[in-house]
Amino acid sequence: MDQQADNQPGAESAPLVEVVPLGRVNQTAAAVAAANLQAIFGLNAAVSEPWPEPTYALVPTRGQYDAGPILLALAQGGPGPPLRLGLTGRDLCLPFLSYVFGEAQVEGRAAVVSLHRLRDAAQGGTVPRALMLERLAKIALHEIAHVLGLVHCRAPGCLMNFSSSLAGLDRLRLGLCPACNSRLAWQRRRLLGQASRAPAGPGPPGP
Repeated sequence: MDQQADNQPGAESAPLVEVVPLGRVNQTAAAVAAANLQAIFGLNAAVSEPWPEPTYALVPTRGQYDAGPILLALAQGGPGPPLRLGLTGRDLCLPFLSYVFGEAQVEGRAAVVSLHRLRDAAQGGTVPRALMLERLAKIALHEIAHVLGLVHCRAPGCLMNFSSSLAGLDRLRLGLCPACNSRLAWQRRRLLGQASRAPAGPGPPGP
């Protein structure tokens, strides 16, 4: 059975994760990402004011946005909570991958998630809004777990399974296996200790 992190929701007085809309992003989607980081991982999260559209990351020949420069901008964007999660409506890619749902700096500061493909249905058309938001929550949690140092897991249904398709994503549960949950709990305690020693101020409006 999946377990939640050994958290006490609301225990932190300051956000540990800043959810950053990049350009025009649905406010409900941003709120859902923040709420799941709190409820599932016990990481106090807050939605920031939107940052500018990441036009600097556009790959004109592909009509997509390179996730790498976006991660750098989020990580280097000045003071703020220890972790940042960017949300964009643009289609993300990497030089060696045709698309990604999200990307993260493993044991770094930043992650980014794209909403672009999350409404797609297998047979064409779109899925219900509730399923789209569930997919968003799973990817946001998965990528922030990478930032905290967790790697891909092979335990059936664990949220840290590698998934390159929406069908694979939909098969995952909204939670971690016991081993990943234990690693997350340790990393969360470490993060709380760091945050208490070096409280951060508000972040900038954008790169």
